Amino acid sequence: MLEKEGQLKKDKEFDKVFKKGRSVFSKILGVKAATNELALSRFGILVSNKISKKAIERNQIKRRIREIIRLQTPGIKPGFDVVIITLPLILGKNYQEIEAAISYNFKKLGLYK
Repeated sequence: MLEKEGQLKKDKEFDKVFKKGRSVFSKILGVKAATNELALSRFGILVSNKISKKAIERNQIKRRIREIIRLQTPGIKPGFDVVIITLPLILGKNYQEIEAAISYNFKKLGLYK
């Protein structure tokens, strides 16, 4: 589970990332990142009803992404606000495929130390 300080919760924080951030998209998800003035990186996850009408499936995707982020947090540079946007093709993917997509997008944005 992500720590409370490491989460984006407010609409204002998400809007800042969407307006000022850079983005990279793969087939199953996209990542937008913007700098912040904090000593840590914060993350937000968007899984819309377009992905699935079932809350169980949306929550399962969010839990998988949170766990991937938790494991990769020590290797990520501090000072970024990151939003992960899921796309409909994520529905049939397993943990390893989602992890590979996140790692690929993080590398493209230069988020790793």
